[in-house]
Amino acid sequence: MKKNVGNFSEAERKARLRDLENEKILTEEELQQATELQTKANSRGMVLIPERKVKNKARFVQLNQANLLYLREIKYLTTAEKTFLIDIAPHVEIESNCIVEDCKKINSTPLTQSDLAVVLGKKKQNVNPIIKGLIDKGILARSESGLEDNNVRAYALFVNPHIMFSGDRDNVNGTLKAMFRRTPAELKKLPEKLF
Repeated sequence: MKKNVGNFSEAERKARLRDLENEKILTEEELQQATELQTKANSRGMVLIPERKVKNKARFVQLNQANLLYLREIKYLTTAEKTFLIDIAPHVEIESNCIVEDCKKINSTPLTQSDLAVVLGKKKQNVNPIIKGLIDKGILARSESGLEDNNVRAYALFVNPHIMFSGDRDNVNGTLKAMFRRTPAELKKLPEKLF
């Protein structure tokens, strides 16, 4: 029996080609028809079969460029406040925009002002005035989150989504919207708003 270069007999090679052909989901003709139909649908702004989207697990905090430019132009934030906002970005929880201990965890613990000072490696007396200034300027909001063990009120801090947001910009959490609906006059003039 005559062997080809790949050490398969002619019959084995043909059998393998048949197997490969049978494994195809669509024949060449069917594939050509599907391609033509999809091209026609695309030209009319339609998709016949939605593409499978691969979910990327990377976590992002988005900064609104136009709003940051506006705040820079009116000299609204101090250098310390800008630095603070960048430093807290890895702790902004998806969808809630709450500053939390670990944004990868579901229902992570909100960071208190004292906790934030520790996480950022700064003294509490240096962090507290920055937080107060950002709250007064409408960049952060504070909400009571319950009682701590020693019966001291605990507050959760939230970032204004018009400045920095982690989540679907077209679907901002209703509670977050309510927190930042009333803002100082300067923020009423932001060029871009999510709600």
